[in-house]
Amino acid sequence: MKYPLTIILLLFFSSVFAQRITPEKKLIQFSGIITDVDSNSVVPYVTVTNLSNKDQRYAANYKGFFSFIAHPGDTILYTAVGYRDLLLPIPADITDTKYTALVKLKSEIVNLPTVRVYPWATVEDFTRDFMTMKIADDDYLIAIKNLSRESISALMMTLPRDGGEVQSTNFRLNHWNSLNKNMVQTNPLLNPFAWGKLLESISKGDKSRSSSN
Repeated sequence: MKYPLTIILLLFFSSVFAQRITPEKKLIQFSGIITDVDSNSVVPYVTVTNLSNKDQRYAANYKGFFSFIAHPGDTILYTAVGYRDLLLPIPADITDTKYTALVKLKSEIVNLPTVRVYPWATVEDFTRDFMTMKIADDDYLIAIKNLSRESISALMMTLPRDGGEVQSTNFRLNHWNSLNKNMVQTNPLLNPFAWGKLLESISKGDKSRSSSN
């Protein structure tokens, strides 16, 4: 009975002694901004992984800013689509409770192999499509079709008049109205109302002469 009790006491005192010897790790507020190394523009939504703390992951916002609790000396992994992975440790000799870092990522350029697309699976398919292909008209035949009487008549029936045509028509109408107006004012013989007044005055003159006689 004495031996199990002694073993338990030894384990208890060893654990307490170990806790006193091993100091607790310091905690800091680790923050940073992630930018592109070439353009200095921010890289949004970067995944920040603390490999020293059970691969705990964090995410930078749309401005490339991140902030979380870490320990001095932790190893941080930065990953983003289109950029190379970056592995950086937090300095271990930090005396303050806060630490800010400027992280720069390098864009990753991936060269894909050339892809050739063939619309025909076999030579026979190409020959069949080539023989049945309808050749388009050349520029001369297209011009003849566009300048034919039928094409111009169809365009006259469907297309509205442009500004120049409307202006020319209005000018001719105004000119014609001005000529007729001047003709009526300068030549009273062409006015039927003037003829009526003339006949009325002649009739009145005949009546006055007959009454005087």
